[in-house]
Amino acid sequence: MDLGLENKVAWISGASKGIGLAVARELAREGARVALGARGAEALAQAAARIGEETGRRAFAHALDMADAGAIAAWTAACREGVGDADILVVNAGGPPAGPHDEHGAAAWRAAADLLLHGAVALAEAALPAMKASRWGRVIFMTSVAVKQPIDGLVLSNSLRAAVQGYARSLANELGAAGVTVNCVAPGWTRTERVAELSEARAAATGRAVADIEEEWIRAIPLGRLASPREIAAVVAFLAGERASYVTGQMIAVDGGHARSLF
Repeated sequence: MDLGLENKVAWISGASKGIGLAVARELAREGARVALGARGAEALAQAAARIGEETGRRAFAHALDMADAGAIAAWTAACREGVGDADILVVNAGGPPAGPHDEHGAAAWRAAADLLLHGAVALAEAALPAMKASRWGRVIFMTSVAVKQPIDGLVLSNSLRAAVQGYARSLANELGAAGVTVNCVAPGWTRTERVAELSEARAAATGRAVADIEEEWIRAIPLGRLASPREIAAVVAFLAGERASYVTGQMIAVDGGHARSLF
């Protein structure tokens, strides 16, 4: 299937590893010109090199801290100079600290809001003018299946990713007439560094083995396994392409059936 991504410019945050890297690789394979952002300079350079080796396409990379407004402004300016204005924006960020409500004070809530919500808004604000001017654009927010079914012990992520979902749905209403679609992709349990950290933290907190924690998650998934990052990236690539031109305002869970809600 030709997704119509040849030479489209895609900006992807949180792209040095995990799902963000998988998305960048998938879009590059489809012919997009990708710009990567992440905090770790070494991992980011390695990700760009890996994409170049695998796809034969140069990946632009520049440091980005999603919780820092100044860093976001610098990254978007660098992306414009390096690859051009975004046709596709994929907003991805690592999760805030795990833990129940009583473990997080006001500072933790502000930091989580900066990372997940304010950073997402700033990236969209930077990318949207060019999309509206060209009357074509794709904005995709990576959220979590927790938007449909909150996960115990992740109160910060549950709350702020739901806020991003509300922002995305509002944007979709406002931008449809400009030819810009806005959607969310909500991964379930996926084999990433972040999920490994969560399983280790939960094991330490409960005195259980990491393997037992993962097995508990897997039992709750009808497909009986964790996702691979590329399975998430495939859905993002579809939404970024021409074939998804009539899909907007949606939250698509890629979770192996984990969330049991009807909608």
